[in-house]
Amino acid sequence: MSLGEKLKLIRTRERFTQVEISNITGIKVETWKAYEYGRSKTVASSELLKVTQHPLLTKYTMWLMTGQTIPEAGQISPV
Repeated sequence: MSLGEKLKLIRTRERFTQVEISNITGIKVETWKAYEYGRSKTVASSELLKVTQHPLLTKYTMWLMTGQTIPEAGQISPV
């Protein structure tokens, strides 16, 4: 699964629109859409930090970066 697909799963699990997730993370909506739709094959590390360090989204950090979860440490997947 690509990072863009993972970002979309996180967004939909949290029930955010693309505009809402863009606003809360500070990632431009055009950039977010490019990740989700696969127009951008890579995700900038600065953008990943915006997601993984946001208080509402830190619970997905391990899964986003490695595909693994540690529920006892609060690290879950959106699926």
